[in-house]
Amino acid sequence: MDIGVLVSGGVDSSVALRLLQEQGHQVTAFYLKIWLEDELAYLGDCPWEQDLAYVRKVCAQAEISSTQVSLEQVPLEVVSLQKEYFDHVVKYAIDEVKAGRTPNPDVFCNVMIKFGFFTDYIDKTYPGKFDKIASGHYAQIKDIDGVSYLQKAPDAIKDQTYFLSYLKQDQLKRTMFPIGHLAKPEVRALAQKYNLPNKDRKDSQGICFLGKLKFNEFLRHYLGEMPGDKIEYETGEKLGEHKGFWYHTIGQRQGSGLSGGPWYVAAKDPQKNIVYFSRNYFDQNKKRDTLTVSDINWFADKAPEKTELSVKLRHGPNFHACSIASIDEKNVQVNLAENDQGIAPGQIAAFYDGDVCLGAGIIS
Repeated sequence: MDIGVLVSGGVDSSVALRLLQEQGHQVTAFYLKIWLEDELAYLGDCPWEQDLAYVRKVCAQAEISSTQVSLEQVPLEVVSLQKEYFDHVVKYAIDEVKAGRTPNPDVFCNVMIKFGFFTDYIDKTYPGKFDKIASGHYAQIKDIDGVSYLQKAPDAIKDQTYFLSYLKQDQLKRTMFPIGHLAKPEVRALAQKYNLPNKDRKDSQGICFLGKLKFNEFLRHYLGEMPGDKIEYETGEKLGEHKGFWYHTIGQRQGSGLSGGPWYVAAKDPQKNIVYFSRNYFDQNKKRDTLTVSDINWFADKAPEKTELSVKLRHGPNFHACSIASIDEKNVQVNLAENDQGIAPGQIAAFYDGDVCLGAGIIS
């Protein structure tokens, strides 16, 4: 097959590229250049030039050291989707934060950019050429009765199905995840086997568009500061001032700046620019086990018949057992088997039946 491979300069996508090449596929590497990498370069080291340097080295490498199989250099193209990224991911993140919600830019980067505008680009530029698009995500595709679903990777810590859970059915059918069946140590071992130029490079952390930047630096650049009151949730007593409600997330413990804690962010009032803090956030009378999820993207285009599922409310290995009750085709009421103190509007909720992801929606 002819496969377009999304490469980032990291180990995961590089191993994915080499696996496909070793399997005999015709591969072309694509590095996506995004808007913020230039715009916020003054805040720290801009990573894209170093990333691209690694990508070029990986694509130029023409030898698998363990087998001495000669391979051709992989074609590489740098695709600029900076305007699309700003219009559809950055603006979304800014608007959600300003509204007091918790955005997930990584999810929307995948659905809108990596498997959206990029697909449109290669289909227009190379009509009919690429059968599949591959990436270095830790996830698998599972087809059931003609419907493509996401299946969790065996590495629970690295599993990225949560970040991919908003992909549309046509995107899933076009996608490949060559390392999705592997655990991270196995991927690292393959990087050593292939003697990749980036074999010892550390994993990247944080939100996709920020690179090495911190999210608060991003918020300060676009939203600045707006002092407001810190209020104790239970008493209404003023505790101090904050620099803007957008710097605080529901359930957050770090960064309160208050003594006598620990203090947790219990609620926010964007209209009044108030952040409410509590020292009794985990009291038994403060139940947080019910939520409404809207704008659901079911991979099968309909809610599952099964109502006892599990749900993931953020990236990581933790799931909640839950029951769902449909409000309508795109909205469900979710009852968790236990409290989750970090539920916040705007977060993605991804639903699973065993190790199969059925789709996801937005906590409303």
